[in-house]
Amino acid sequence: MIPAEKLETMLAAGVDTAVLRFTLGSKYLEAGEIQRALEHLLVAVSLDPDYSAAWKVLGKAQGEAGLVDEALETYRKGIEVANRQGDFQAAREMEVFCKRL
Repeated sequence: MIPAEKLETMLAAGVDTAVLRFTLGSKYLEAGEIQRALEHLLVAVSLDPDYSAAWKVLGKAQGEAGLVDEALETYRKGIEVANRQGDFQAAREMEVFCKRL
């Protein structure tokens, strides 16, 4: 796995993609750095609004940050995107996450 520091170096060098931001956000979320995770995940979905995995992880990060209303709205958007993309497993997972909130 690529360390977050290397990914941050890529970002600083001008590489800015939804996948890079998603990966950084996921790594920071795993490390418990929720605010940093949120920053990157919000950019990921703005760079690629059809990236269902980014919506799912953004909702998780918002939920962990106590931003329940935002998380529910994110999951709703993510479910819509996932269904449109044919990513039905991600849609089902986000439906479950909504119920848990």
